[in-house]
Amino acid sequence: MHLTFLIYSYFPYGGQQRDFLRIVTECLQRGHQVTVYTRSWQGEIPDQLDVRLVSAKALTRLGVYRRFTQWVVEALDRQPTDLVVGFNKMPHLDVYFAADPCFAAKAQTQRGFYYRFTERYKHFMTYEAAVFQADAPTQVLLLSPQQRREFSQYYPGCESRLHDLPPGIATDRKVLNRDPAVRQQFRSEFGVSEDTQLILQVGSGFRVKGVDRALQAIAALPAPQRQRCRYLLVGQDRPNRFLRLARKLGISDRFDVLPGRDDIPRFFAGADLLLHPAYQESAGYVLLEATIAGLPVLTTATCGYAFHIEQAQSGQVCSEPFSQSELNQRLAAMLEALPTAPWSENGLNYGKNEVLYTLPQAAVDLIEQQAREKRRAG
Repeated sequence: MHLTFLIYSYFPYGGQQRDFLRIVTECLQRGHQVTVYTRSWQGEIPDQLDVRLVSAKALTRLGVYRRFTQWVVEALDRQPTDLVVGFNKMPHLDVYFAADPCFAAKAQTQRGFYYRFTERYKHFMTYEAAVFQADAPTQVLLLSPQQRREFSQYYPGCESRLHDLPPGIATDRKVLNRDPAVRQQFRSEFGVSEDTQLILQVGSGFRVKGVDRALQAIAALPAPQRQRCRYLLVGQDRPNRFLRLARKLGISDRFDVLPGRDDIPRFFAGADLLLHPAYQESAGYVLLEATIAGLPVLTTATCGYAFHIEQAQSGQVCSEPFSQSELNQRLAAMLEALPTAPWSENGLNYGKNEVLYTLPQAAVDLIEQQAREKRRAG
């Protein structure tokens, strides 16, 4: 089959982008011809993958998105394809991979009344409705039960087109036991003493990931705990506003930021706790990757994969609606309980479930099924 994938931009460190690449790679391994339309590509391009850069220039970001859609529609008219798979919400998709949360839910619950009169609101509501409204033909691949609840609530009639996917953790992230030698080497490299409690956060898009919440929770720790901890943030974004916030809170000496990188399993091995108080996230692979690596997790209920933390009993989940004081209290309590809590062992045991590693195969099975049905329909 000839399959066409659409994604606004590709870089190696985002969860959306990693899912995209795993699914595309699975398609190539099954012998399909794959064309990708994107505005930008960072990193290596797999062999036999046809990547086409879209020239979508406009004065505003919304204008860029509309130009991207127009450009792709014209390209597909010239070169038809068996199926169009999108990783961003937009019109003309046969299949949408739901890497993002429900925009309508976010606009209703996290924005003020006047936000609904903005161009941004109108654009994203139009693009989301093109995928989810009752008469839309697009099939949707979901990452979490949270997404199913929200899309079903805000777009009644879409339920029959929603398909649940298992997680897509890379098999090289599976850990049988936490290796003390790897931990010691990592902490020596980054100057972290053994009596320091290393709090880790991993993810691109620092605002949405709740880095401000994390900094406030660390600043609120009792002085002895605060002096024993260090907060390390790894991800692709501009950190300046958060460095300023750390200085304002008096914890800049406890806080370090590193750009996105490929050796995250070493960070899981060297850290004592993963802190991930995101405002909203469709999945949150880092929660599951940390869990199966034996790293205890503290997160928020608005993350799609938070339910895995509860199932695994590998950490704690802050309730919804979010309360900063609850996060502060849970962080202090977890740091105190780390030496004796079973969270690490529970997470390692949870990682033995082979279903956790099968998203690419399940997604491509569904993509192939939709392509066959589209062919039969003419």
